[in-house]
Amino acid sequence: MARNFKRLEVWNLGYDLVLDFYKLIEKFPEYEKDNLISQIRRASTSIPLNIAEGCSRQSKKSFLQFFIYAYGSCKELTVLLMLSRDFKYISEEVYEDMDEKVDKLSRKLFVFIKEAGDSEFFQ
Repeated sequence: MARNFKRLEVWNLGYDLVLDFYKLIEKFPEYEKDNLISQIRRASTSIPLNIAEGCSRQSKKSFLQFFIYAYGSCKELTVLLMLSRDFKYISEEVYEDMDEKVDKLSRKLFVFIKEAGDSEFFQ
């Protein structure tokens, strides 16, 4: 039976994060289109996509692996945000706001992964 990923808080936070990042990169220089912008798009969209794909998996191992991929993408976004700030594409205030959102999702994913074995997903 497929799990409804749309009901998961981590999926909703990840989806909202994609929307936030797409707004953010609109202001980046054109010459970053094939580098930083592309990396941010891939890393941000991979979070809700991996969560959704993980929810379609039948084995616990496979399910968790996709959530681990989503967690790794959060860590990529942390570095991409740092670069964006240091290249002066975003302000310190914007950096702190976005970094907090990424960190919140990262922490929630970490807890979700650790607790998934005891949840109703595998009963």
